[in-house]
Amino acid sequence: MSQQERVYKDPDINMETEHYWEGAKNGKLLMKKCNSCGKTHFYPRAICPVCSSNDTEWYEASGKGKIYSYSIMRRSEIPYVMAYVTLDEGVTMMSNIVESDFDDIKIGKAVEVTFRKTEGNQSLPVFRLSK
Repeated sequence: MSQQERVYKDPDINMETEHYWEGAKNGKLLMKKCNSCGKTHFYPRAICPVCSSNDTEWYEASGKGKIYSYSIMRRSEIPYVMAYVTLDEGVTMMSNIVESDFDDIKIGKAVEVTFRKTEGNQSLPVFRLSK
């Protein structure tokens, strides 16, 4: 079964995440990397959750990863897929899988980022199976 489009709610944007959401509007998946320990972290925040350093910087992630876990929400008005995606950069983020037949979605499958508009015209990163 293929997915229909659904309406995405607007994200809560604050000072720590503003740059992330601005990047999404420009079709870029931005991540924070700590210059002290070298680890990438997600969800964006000023202080590294690994070593507590405030020496962090933004960079553009590859947008590629693999499905770590997923669930098909079939009882929703418009069925959709919630998934944890582990990016090539090592972080795992919760998102949706779009543009993919439900039967083709499997743990370990390669995915790539794409973007969907929210109800307020913000761009939201979601993923589709890699071609």
